[in-house]
Amino acid sequence: MTTIKLYNTKARAKQVLEPLDPKNVRMYVCGPTVYDRAHLGNARPVIVFDVLYRLLRHVYGPDHVTYVRNFTDVDDKINARAIENVGKGGDVNAEIARITGMTTQWFLDDMGALGALEPDAMPRATQYIGQMIAMIEDLIAKGHAYEAEGHVLFAVESYKDYGRLSGRSVDDMIAGARVEVAPYKRNPMDFVLWKPSSDDLPGWDSPWGRGRPGWHIECSAMSYELLGESFDIHGGGNDLMFPHHENEIAQSCCAHPEGGFAQIWMHNEMLQVEGKKMSKSLGNFFTVHDLLEQDYPGEVIRFVFLSTHYRKPMDWTAEKAREAEATLRKWRTMTDGVEAGNVAAPVLQALSDDLNTAGAVTELHKLAASGDAATLKASAEIMGLLSEAQGAWAAAPEVELSGLETLLSEARETAMQTKDFSEVDHLKAALLDAGVEVRMSKDGVELIPGAGFDPAKLEGLE
Repeated sequence: MTTIKLYNTKARAKQVLEPLDPKNVRMYVCGPTVYDRAHLGNARPVIVFDVLYRLLRHVYGPDHVTYVRNFTDVDDKINARAIENVGKGGDVNAEIARITGMTTQWFLDDMGALGALEPDAMPRATQYIGQMIAMIEDLIAKGHAYEAEGHVLFAVESYKDYGRLSGRSVDDMIAGARVEVAPYKRNPMDFVLWKPSSDDLPGWDSPWGRGRPGWHIECSAMSYELLGESFDIHGGGNDLMFPHHENEIAQSCCAHPEGGFAQIWMHNEMLQVEGKKMSKSLGNFFTVHDLLEQDYPGEVIRFVFLSTHYRKPMDWTAEKAREAEATLRKWRTMTDGVEAGNVAAPVLQALSDDLNTAGAVTELHKLAASGDAATLKASAEIMGLLSEAQGAWAAAPEVELSGLETLLSEARETAMQTKDFSEVDHLKAALLDAGVEVRMSKDGVELIPGAGFDPAKLEGLE
């Protein structure tokens, strides 16, 4: 059987995956808080752990893998959005139900467009409130949590290994984090398990009054109910390492000391856009839906993501998307009508070495160059590429640009004689604005329609 090695954040090293039960390999990944469209960065853990899910299914069998990814549908951000929408006196709870239902489906649709398989279980936090209350009661009984002014807080000092995942001491974490100051906390790092709710906000009856859960307790309760006190892999973005995952470990290990919680912790790095951190203030903030609406095929977006190792920062650029589209078009033409063969050993080896998708993509290029279409197809499919379901975009008719190539070539020859390149610059600008890549060399002019190509913008150029 293939040996899979994964980088365990907690151990600071690659470790061989040795499933607790090879007949039921279990993985939990933190999902979205559903109040808006998923931005491009939200898609990275989905794609990363989708590839791992596919790899696990390939190695252990589809019936022997359980993948859980949750939806957080009770949260202060959701409440704030609902209040903003309905105003004072409006039916906030009804609006919350509408928002969470709509945005949950948006997320599933957008991730499906990127070729992500749906997990085996997708629990919503509001479906597990009873289990959260029971876990909180147990933590209080064991001396790991306490009630104060309608809140229940986890006592960080009661768990000696707190900070082991992120590798920081409690004092360092206090110094480096914006810790909520509250008079009812015994320790500044103590975190909320339960908090009061006003009548106009979602709330559930509990031994501590009407209220709602803190964010961290949600994943602990859901993972325990669906995967047990010990499971194999816990994943998410590295922005969740502290405090969310650190807090999950503390409350889960204290509630169920007989278990080990997650054996391997995996964290993907963050995403940039054109070399800069994605930010609304910089004007480079994109949702997945935005890119899909701009005619970037989901498969192209996925390919760009997979071209960088998950533990390295990923830079989304329009140039990478154009290159990905050109590559996928060639591969789809090559594999059209071909029955998939076996996954190439070097591809499987790369994926099994800490999910080295960048290395696997390099091997796909080698397979394409060798002309082995059947192996290329099978090897790409294990990464969620070249599937029939994802191929509609590539079936679109090619756009005829030979006339514009001739026009630009002639304008360039004239400019070389007159030294006036204004017409060349005008044509290039119009082509780039329409989503056409312009390549000029001593051999001539080549125009390549890329992701986001809009032929309407070329009207009147010829």
